[in-house]
Amino acid sequence: MKKIIPAHQAIQKMSHQAQEFAVIQNPAGIWPSVEYVPLADKLTGPLSRIKAVVSDMDGTTTTTEGLCIHALEYMVRQITGRLDPAQWSGLVPDTDYPHIIGNSTTRHVEYLIETYHQYIHPESLKESFLKAALWFLWHGQDAQRKQEVRQNLIALNCRSLLDFSGKAVKKDTHWEKTWNKVKNDLLKSCFKGVKSFSDAQTVKMAVDIYYQRYHEILAAIDDHTSIPGLDDRRELIEPMPGIGIYLALIKGLLGDEIEKMVPELKKAYEEKSGSPWEGGEDVIPPLVQVSRFFEKNPVKISIVTSSIFYEARIVMSRVFERLRRDTESWPLSEARKSRIMDSFTAYENVYDAFVTASDSNEIRLKPHRDLYSIALHQLGIPKEDFDTVIGFEDSESGTLAIRAAGIGLCCAVPFHETSGHDLSAASHILQGGIPEAILKHLAFLKTGA
Repeated sequence: MKKIIPAHQAIQKMSHQAQEFAVIQNPAGIWPSVEYVPLADKLTGPLSRIKAVVSDMDGTTTTTEGLCIHALEYMVRQITGRLDPAQWSGLVPDTDYPHIIGNSTTRHVEYLIETYHQYIHPESLKESFLKAALWFLWHGQDAQRKQEVRQNLIALNCRSLLDFSGKAVKKDTHWEKTWNKVKNDLLKSCFKGVKSFSDAQTVKMAVDIYYQRYHEILAAIDDHTSIPGLDDRRELIEPMPGIGIYLALIKGLLGDEIEKMVPELKKAYEEKSGSPWEGGEDVIPPLVQVSRFFEKNPVKISIVTSSIFYEARIVMSRVFERLRRDTESWPLSEARKSRIMDSFTAYENVYDAFVTASDSNEIRLKPHRDLYSIALHQLGIPKEDFDTVIGFEDSESGTLAIRAAGIGLCCAVPFHETSGHDLSAASHILQGGIPEAILKHLAFLKTGA
């Protein structure tokens, strides 16, 4: 096979690869600026066999999209100097949210920088960047993220902050007091020779500010301590409705007792969709049949997230703490309940693969296929069995990534913040989320299989 061919031959060959192609715009500074990626043909199911399920984390498995939005809004406030809600009411759900959910952090920040560029205050940008960098160098737990901060400081002639961060200074919970004492000196010694910031430099600085806030909150959640500037954290990390039941079902942990969970599923459906479940009890016999199948044929599962491993580990650990507590009230026999709770002791007991941004690179995250292709590889699913895989996503870029990885049965499970996304790449749009997949579609397994 020729390694280089002219454009007209490439177009001819590509036309035979797929019926649909995704138009993927790369981050600024990457060539080419746009890629055209073949998508797997849509499958609607039901499937005669299911070997694997791949699923997004934020917004699909957990509620952490709210945490991401909070950190992005915090970043915009910092670089514009509009800290008071009276100065700026915040991000606009209808116009901003579709562009800051489901993609890579860099793409989210690029959008916000472009949208709010006229309000950026250079001195506020400098100060908030240096403050975020100092926090990371002193308190950051992710080595890769800290290295990226160091690289940004060097590129912006801010070595003096690197020198200061290495000094024997007490790095306690009151580190901001130290920052307030030294910030003027650091602002004078940093950025020498840098007269203005390019768009790419502004984005990199803003990304560091975003991650500082995000990791500060995660660290507080991990340590079970209060979060500075955020009084209510109850809804920051919770499992999405029905996730625990679904995991127990496809891992073969429920068996005939799935019948007892139908009222819980209906309640979860109504919570997710905002509408009453109108189906009858005739769903129970086929659902029991499906549950028996999974008891004999447990499914492999992978989380696929654009969050880095440090973030995903904390989030999923908290989610499984909650799932374990929730299971205590499930109306199951003690033996079965005990088995499920043992499985829910840690997410590693349930997920066969755990794919994060740390397995790839910021410039190859969703909507690129890379993370989902890695998941399929780690799960050991050969290409000829991709039609036995189901993918769940809540965003436009996520649904494109699933199809681009060769998975035809893609289910969108939108929530309020992604209601403005174009989810036409999905085979099904489930307003009732995972509970709808179980109750209405019987987990997309053909009964009698």
